[in-house]
Amino acid sequence: MLRSLPLQQLDSSLGPWRSLQRSRPSGGWLRAIRQALGITTRQLAKSGGVTQAAIVDTERTEAKGDITLATLQRYAAALDCELSYVLVPKRPLQEMVEERADRIARDQVSRVRHSMTLEDQQTSKENVERDVEELKRKLLEGKRSRLWR
Repeated sequence: MLRSLPLQQLDSSLGPWRSLQRSRPSGGWLRAIRQALGITTRQLAKSGGVTQAAIVDTERTEAKGDITLATLQRYAAALDCELSYVLVPKRPLQEMVEERADRIARDQVSRVRHSMTLEDQQTSKENVERDVEELKRKLLEGKRSRLWR
């Protein structure tokens, strides 16, 4: 399926990120790296062209989770670091898409099956599963945006 190639490529590039520890140091990354390097707030302020108070405020802001990416990028550069910004899905994207398609297919087949039961036209569990798989396949081959309505 060519439609899923970008999804597969993104899943592949996100794989290493999933295995990383996700906990941020309690004082924030800027403070942790600055202290690990042995750089004082005054020294970082000088190299960053800002005041010492600005460094202290920025570290506090990052620790609270209120820092902007632009500010974090600027201070990362001052620490000779690279900022990596990434959203890490909790599970592979392909799995999320397939699960969504399966849920939609099961809902739709269940509604049809209910109507057929009311009309005394029940189908076997094997037929239901076949119908679910067929509908799921069609959903996955169609526009992916339709899965999220």
